[in-house]
This record gives sequence, structure tokens and C-alpha cells, in this order.
Amino acid sequence: MKSVINIILAACAVVLVYMAYRSIMGPIEFEEAKNYREAQVIQRLKDIRSAQEAYRVVNNGKYAGSFDELISFVKNEKMPMVIKEGTLSDEQFEKGINTDAKAMAVINKAKKTNDWRKVKELGLENFRRDTTWINAVDTIFKGRVNFAVDSLRYVPFAGNTQFSLDTVTQISKSGAPIYLFEVKAPYDVYLQGLDRQEVINLNDEAGKMNKYAGLQVGSIEVANNNAGNWE
Repeated sequence: MKSVINIILAACAVVLVYMAYRSIMGPIEFEEAKNYREAQVIQRLKDIRSAQEAYRVVNNGKYAGSFDELISFVKNEKMPMVIKEGTLSDEQFEKGINTDAKAMAVINKAKKTNDWRKVKELGLENFRRDTTWINAVDTIFKGRVNFAVDSLRYVPFAGNTQFSLDTVTQISKSGAPIYLFEVKAPYDVYLQGLDRQEVINLNDEAGKMNKYAGLQVGSIEVANNNAGNWE
């Protein structure tokens, strides 16, 4: 009988030790997993922001209203890229050639008249500003070989769940339009499968602080220069 009691007590001690261990390691492991996932969600949000800001350049300041529209732009459209050679010197500034536009006006006139004396006089022989058009994906994600454009819409670690994307147009006091966008993913989506109580705690904490319970870039409520809520 005594040996049975000792076995039970030993088993209880093991359970208590394990529970103490989990109470310490559980939150640590959750935080590590959360940080790992958030790093990848943040990178995806940065990529979306880059694509939206590029879209805006060639669409009169507007942002794409859907991922279909944004992804199609990245895949199929082209963007302007200015090829620059040479810089303007102080001497050229003193002669009134104080902008690239003025320098190019002199050069373009010489091309039309085939009279290059003014260009040589101003030292603009090696000055060049040409605009070429290249694929949007190569401009936005330069150096990232085989970038998976279609993945922009999907929240990492959430299967086929997509980010929430919204756009609005506000009118300033001067009557000019202000275009805004926001993209976000809640904790419940990209932290699914992790300790549920820890996720509940994050949601409660965000609610008490009146903050969005997840990760977000941009805002349709206030102009914030497309900042992320992690920045």
C-alpha cells in the first residue's frame, strides 16, 4: 500500500513539475512563434505597400481597390524609369541652368536644330535624362528573382485567407482629393493554431488600448503616409 502511495505521489510531483515548466515555457514559445510569423506577415504588408505606391504613380494618385487589380498591375503594366547621367555644376547653375528640365531643353533644342554650340558652351555634352518603361514587377521588386506576385493577397500561415484591403477618397478643405488605403490581418488569422488563450490575451490587450488587434499598413481613417502599425 505504501509503495502505491509513493508511486502516486511521484506521479503527482512529475505532473506539478511539468505544469510549472509549461507555465514558464508556454508563453516564451508562443512569443517566439508569434515573432516568427509576424516577421513574414510584415514583409508581405511591406510588399503590398510597395505595389500600391507604384500603382499610385501611374494612376493619378489613386490606389488599387482590390487585389485582382493590384496584382494585374504588377504582372502586366510598365513603369517609367529615368536614366540619369551627369550632374549640374555650380558654374552651370550660375549660367541659369539650375534644373534638369532646363538642361534637357537646351539638349533637345540642339537635337532638333543640329546646332550643338550651346550644349558645348554649357558643358552638357555628357548630360542625359531619358525615360524608359520597364515591367512593373521588375521595378517594384527589383533583385527578387521569381517573385510570387500572386501571393500578395494571402496572409502567411493562414492558408487561402486573404488580407483585408480597403480604399477611400477623402476631400481636403481645399477641395482636393486625398486617396487612402489600408491592408490588415487580425491576430486570429495569422496566429491560428497557436495557444488560444495567448491569442485571446492579445486581443483583449489591443481592445483596452483601442488599437487594431493584428497587423495593419496604411489607414482609411487618417492620412499616415502608409505607415505600418508595427513602425
